[in-house]
Amino acid sequence: MAPPLLALRGVGLTLGGKPLIDSADLAVERGDRICLVGRNGSGKSTLLKIAAGEIEPDHGERFFQPDATVRYLPQEPDLSGFEDVFSYVVGGLGPGDGEYRAHYLLDALGLTGNEKPATLSGGEARRAAIARALAPEPDILLLDEPTNHLDLPAIEWLEGELASLRSALVLISHDRRFLQNLSRVTIWLDRGGTKRLNEGFGAFEAWRDALLEQEERDAQKLDRRIAAEEHWVRYGVTARRKRNVRRMAGLAALRQEKREATKAAGEVKISVAEGKVSGRLVVEAENVSKSFGDRLIVKNFSLRLLRGDRLALVGPNGAGKTTLINLLTGALEPDSGTIRLGANLQMATLDQRRAALDPNATLADSLTGGGSDWVEINGEKKHVIGYMKDFLFAPEQARTPTAKLSGGERARLLLARALSLPSNFLALDEPTNDLDLETLDVLQEMLGDYPGAILLVSHDRDFLDRVAGSVVAAEGDGRWVEYAGGYSDMVAQRGYGLAPATKPKAVEKKPVRVEAPRAETRRRLTFMEKHALETLPEKMETLRATAARLHDILADHELYARDPKRFNDASALLARTEAELAAAEDQWLELEILREEIGG
Repeated sequence: MAPPLLALRGVGLTLGGKPLIDSADLAVERGDRICLVGRNGSGKSTLLKIAAGEIEPDHGERFFQPDATVRYLPQEPDLSGFEDVFSYVVGGLGPGDGEYRAHYLLDALGLTGNEKPATLSGGEARRAAIARALAPEPDILLLDEPTNHLDLPAIEWLEGELASLRSALVLISHDRRFLQNLSRVTIWLDRGGTKRLNEGFGAFEAWRDALLEQEERDAQKLDRRIAAEEHWVRYGVTARRKRNVRRMAGLAALRQEKREATKAAGEVKISVAEGKVSGRLVVEAENVSKSFGDRLIVKNFSLRLLRGDRLALVGPNGAGKTTLINLLTGALEPDSGTIRLGANLQMATLDQRRAALDPNATLADSLTGGGSDWVEINGEKKHVIGYMKDFLFAPEQARTPTAKLSGGERARLLLARALSLPSNFLALDEPTNDLDLETLDVLQEMLGDYPGAILLVSHDRDFLDRVAGSVVAAEGDGRWVEYAGGYSDMVAQRGYGLAPATKPKAVEKKPVRVEAPRAETRRRLTFMEKHALETLPEKMETLRATAARLHDILADHELYARDPKRFNDASALLARTEAELAAAEDQWLELEILREEIGG
């Protein structure tokens, strides 16, 4: 068997006196598609830097094939020292690489190459860094949050580009759809160590949950053993006469094991302070138009947003999503047309630029407004330290200035602030930025239960599919059109995804579209579609029965200790079964909707 291109064995690193990574392994072979997942702050970016050779670990081994090429995309690329973007991109090419691919990538990403690094926005710097990493077509690509600052068209283009490469990939991302579509192996970095699942991200969460459930059962079993031994020490007849040294040493070892056991990171507890019930009508827009100079942002746009609606605004960067959300919330006056806000509205907003945060204010003061140690949620006072813990902040961070917080911590702080205000209307501009997958799950559940109206902007396709009841998409030239359902439903109705707001400056080609079927061509179910409609229900029942049987097997508290291999096999099979069941249910639902639409 050929050795891997890159391997980390037992690497560890301590930062600030606290071990961040204890003993982590990573093996990358040719053609691998690996996603690296873990909570914010678990050390994913640090482990990727160790793999890239950017950081030297305190201990462990890094093996790298001498003839292999690797390119690393950091979260914050540094373009200083380069005259323009083109020189930065070609600076990443190897001796035998041609410049043609650099031109192609810059074109595709909407850059000319003549841009000066000092004038780039965050999104443009990210695009330049992506072009630099991809241009050589290396053996290994290490990508840390490649979709950050990218709009939906760029994310979908990047996904297709990476899928077409022969390079091995190691990805860190909070974009579920991106990970599901690209990964075939999942590495979970948890409490300083790594666990490997030889399946893509789609199977990860069921597998992770099964491991955590078994861990909880093992912890309960250890507590019972300690309690039994302590009872013997206190009340055993032999113990009163003469200490049994071996048994006392065993009790000490059990206590040490419990002390050293690192518990899984807590779960964010998101609750929203609900305001009084609003009127049925929340926002009504009639023939609204808005321009900035010669640039038309919104043209003759009309909309009714009712209590309980979940409306998402989607479009490429520069299309005017933030302008439209400001118009609909009354923060911006239209040039023409009318905006009417409903009665009894209590609005909570989340600004993607995080301008609402005072960089010098402490975390606690940002939550309370200063001068108090209490936060009021739904009429009940809660101490700010307890509320901080709900959002995974440690008590010692209470006096930390917001400027010192990480991107993920600032995102959680803004959510905590916005949701502590009584509201019946949420206006959320990019609420998913920098949130880890577990926090996204909790946020989605909270939004699903929220009784008021929600208006949101997001580039996260999975989040849009889970939360949005309808989508308003930018169609260009100031036109915005509403589609029923989430992002995937919008794509199905349009026949194509989102096009860039403007075509790349260096080329004159129009964005390529996959056109929707023409209205005059009557769609019919194919033989395979009919066959799937008939056979999928039976298949789904079989998969449900299999999943139920596996859940019963894993419910055995003693299984892992008695037969670890059987537990791991059952966990992996359960993950595959549940992923296959979800895919079958999605396929059946799509076909059933199609059958109803075409009357067949």
